Amino acid sequence: MPEEMLQRATKRIVGTKQTLKAVERGIVRLVVVARDADAHVVRDLLRRCEERGVHVLYADTMEGIGRACGIEVGAAAAAIIED
Repeated sequence: MPEEMLQRATKRIVGTKQTLKAVERGIVRLVVVARDADAHVVRDLLRRCEERGVHVLYADTMEGIGRACGIEVGAAAAAIIED
């Protein structure tokens, strides 16, 4: 389901660093994090989402997030941003 939401989104950001920056700018509606991502990779992002009250959903795999975002590699995180 989170992958389908990313696929349908008109505006999204892919990658942990870019997603973290967008959360800090306050333009994120929803963050999707892969369950198989290394904890140290997504730790700061999850902490910032909690601080900012951004809703986080979990996808099964990094590959699934990447595929949903139209890239050929996996991604630990992605976000749907404000239109």
